[in-house]
Amino acid sequence: MRQETIAIHGGYDRDPVSKSVAVPIYQTVAYAFDSADHAAALFNLEVEGNIYSRIGNPTNNVLEKRIAALEGGVGALTVGCGVAAVDYAISTVTETGANIVSVPQLYGATYTLFAHILPRRGVATRFANSDQPEDIEPLIDADTRAVYCESVGNPAGNVADIAALAACAHRHGVPLIVDNTVATPILLRPIEHGADIVLHSLTKFIGGHGTTLGGILVDSGRFDWKANAARFPMMSTPEPSYHDVVYTDHYKEAAYIGRARTVCQRNTGSVLAPLSAFLLLQGLETLPLRIARHVENARLVAAHLRADPRIAWVNHASFPDNPYHGLVVRYLGGQAPSIMTFGLAGGFAAGKRFFDALRLFTRLVNMGDAKSLVTHPASTTHRQLTPAEQARAGVSPEMIRFSVGIEHIDDLLEDIDQALDAAGGRR
Repeated sequence: MRQETIAIHGGYDRDPVSKSVAVPIYQTVAYAFDSADHAAALFNLEVEGNIYSRIGNPTNNVLEKRIAALEGGVGALTVGCGVAAVDYAISTVTETGANIVSVPQLYGATYTLFAHILPRRGVATRFANSDQPEDIEPLIDADTRAVYCESVGNPAGNVADIAALAACAHRHGVPLIVDNTVATPILLRPIEHGADIVLHSLTKFIGGHGTTLGGILVDSGRFDWKANAARFPMMSTPEPSYHDVVYTDHYKEAAYIGRARTVCQRNTGSVLAPLSAFLLLQGLETLPLRIARHVENARLVAAHLRADPRIAWVNHASFPDNPYHGLVVRYLGGQAPSIMTFGLAGGFAAGKRFFDALRLFTRLVNMGDAKSLVTHPASTTHRQLTPAEQARAGVSPEMIRFSVGIEHIDDLLEDIDQALDAAGGRR
């Protein structure tokens, strides 16, 4: 099936009991055992089935199968929010004394996790000076367990050279983990270019309506954990917290996602509610249609901003002179996502007036809604970073970020023009 069809039909073909066409909401904590032997077989991993909704739920399973199919992976795990997906992505393959290597352009909460929380757990993060492989590779050593990037940086708008980063990581026997939230699998499938683990904040474009928190991990099934057993003994030796299972033996190519579910989620409990999974499935059905409109509207908004002398700069990879335009052509088929940043000629003060004057763009700290959204990263999503950290993440004091929605383009442009008039006078 093609992407548009998978988004509607993937992972589900009517409920076996009720024949429901819509995915049922299995609002249950636990599941009945047929007998003592049946319960023992489930806990011994001898048969498949549901035990407890902290480690599996039929509604969530459909969402997991559907997004795994969209990304081209062998399995997926839903969690309570996007940052939990980031946390589990790293925790599944690290232990005290290990490190990860990351590009510097990151979502604010991800940067905080990497820079301040992981080190308290004994896992160091080495931030490269840029997202270029030549800056990444020298930081990898015997204790490195992953290379991390965002396929399209939020809010920096940089586009990762996934194939080059994957080759760099694989030369040293570590996986490439890619946050694909901004691009979505409709514009980019990182696994096709060498990524090993893909994650999403489902809260954003996949949900699409600003109603539901959620996150997901997708396992490519392609990383050879056995060949790199010295770095990843947790994959190929008995796991004492879960029946001494050897993940590479029991789960085969899906060893990573099996460990994420049974060690990280089972024991720390970031679980996606079944109702949330149902709502996210509704958003997923229209994702291909919405992404097409997001991309087109963003292109027109970016061009409109750039043509206005009251705008000092616009960062959007749809422009041929953007340093990442070539990677947009290579990886995203020339379709730059709907996240863009810009600054007003009047600097921070004019930007604040513009921000306050917008009427249709909603002021908040989310992205990926059907609605058009605006935020000021330096005072919101990246406020906890120092000025130097903000600069390294691609955030400047005057920067404004748009997440362009699917409204009529003329209404969006009119709102921008009236806000610019309010911010600094008419042209």
